[in-house]
Amino acid sequence: MNSRWFAPALLAAALFGWLLALFFGDVEWLNATTRLIQDGFLAGLKMIIAPLIFFSLFVGVLRLRNAGSMGKLGGVTVLYYLTTSGIAIILGLIVVFFIHPWTESPPISDLPQIPTKLIDTEAGSIAAMLTGVLRSMLSNPFTALAELNILGILTSAVLFGLAAAWTLPKDSPWPGLLQQLTDVIFKCATWILTLLPLGLFAITFQLTHRIEMHTLVALGQFALVVFAATAVHGLIVLPFIAWLLTGTHPIRLFTAIAQPLFTAFITSSSAATLPLSMRAAEENLQVHRDKAAFVLPLGATVNMDGTALFEGIAVIFLAYMFNVDLSPMAIVIVFFVTMLASAGAPGIPSGSMAGLQVVILAVGIPLEAIALLLLIERPLDTFRTAVNVEGDLIGTLIAEKYA
Repeated sequence: MNSRWFAPALLAAALFGWLLALFFGDVEWLNATTRLIQDGFLAGLKMIIAPLIFFSLFVGVLRLRNAGSMGKLGGVTVLYYLTTSGIAIILGLIVVFFIHPWTESPPISDLPQIPTKLIDTEAGSIAAMLTGVLRSMLSNPFTALAELNILGILTSAVLFGLAAAWTLPKDSPWPGLLQQLTDVIFKCATWILTLLPLGLFAITFQLTHRIEMHTLVALGQFALVVFAATAVHGLIVLPFIAWLLTGTHPIRLFTAIAQPLFTAFITSSSAATLPLSMRAAEENLQVHRDKAAFVLPLGATVNMDGTALFEGIAVIFLAYMFNVDLSPMAIVIVFFVTMLASAGAPGIPSGSMAGLQVVILAVGIPLEAIALLLLIERPLDTFRTAVNVEGDLIGTLIAEKYA
C-alpha cells in the first residue's frame, strides 16, 4: 500500500470497525469472523517479530564495524547516540510517573482488579530484580526465539553482531548474505503489515464494547503528555547539549536547521530528510562533508530519540489501560528494550509501532493494545521525527568538534 494512503486507511478501518460493532456487535457470526481475523493477524505479527528483531539488529550492529574502522569518529558518534537515546527514555519515564492524568479513568480491560499504582514496589530486592533481568538476557538464543523472550533475542543479536563485526574479514560474503536474509524478512513483514487495516478493523470491532468515552479522553491525555515530553527534549535537552558541548547558541542552531526540521515534520521520515540535513550540516553548521556523510546516515538508522521517548511513555500508558502491573524489573526491561527497539525499528510502514510491539511483548501487555495507539500515532510521529533529525544534526556538530 502506498504510504500516503496508509494512515487514512487505518483511520477508515478503525471507524468502520467501530460503527459496525456499534450497530451489529451482537451478531454471532460477525463476532466470530472478526475474532478469527484478529487472532490470525496478531499470530502473523508474532510469527515474524522474533526473526525481524534478531536479524535487523544483528545486521545493524554488524554495520557498526564501519564505525570502528573510522576510529574516533565512530566512537564519538555511537556514544552520543546512545547517550541521547538513554536521556530521552529516562525523560519519558520520569514524566509519565509524575504526569499520568489517564489514571482518573478506569482501564478498558475486563479484568476485575484495577491497579492503584503504576509500579509494584513489593516485587523484591534490587539483587533479585537484576538476577531476573540477567536470566532473561542470557537465555539460550534458540529458546529465546521460540518463546519470544524479547530481552534474550535483543541480547543475542547484539552479542553475535559484535562478534561478527570483530571477527569477519572485510571481504567476507556473510554481511551481504545476512543483509539479503534480513531483506527477505522485511518483505514478509511488509506483507503482513499490508493487512494492518483489516487487522485494525477486526481489533477495533472486538474492543468497541470495552472502549467508552473516558477511554478516548485518556488517549487524548496520553497524546498531550507525549507531545509535551517530546517538546521538552527537542526544545530544551538537545539544544542544551549542543550549547554545552559545542558552544552553539540555540537560536543559531534552530536557524541553521529549520529547513530539514520542517521537512521532517511534514514527511515523518528521517531518510527522506537526509539530503536537506546533509546540506544544512555542511553549509549552515560548517561541518566537514566526510563527517556529515558518516554521522547523518547512521543517525537516520539508529538515533531515534523521539521514538524512544514515545515508546517509553506508551508502554506505561498501555500497561495501565490493560490492567498490567509493572514491577521494578519490568521498568528496567522497558528501558533497555526501548533503547534497542527504537534503534532497530525497521524501515517499513508504521516502523515505530513495530518497535513498540517489541516493548509491550517484553513486559506482558497484550499485542492488541497497540490498536489504541494506531489512531493517534501518525500526528505524534511528525513531532518525534523532527526531534530525531534535530538529534542527528547536533551529532554532526559534536563529531566536528571532538572527532
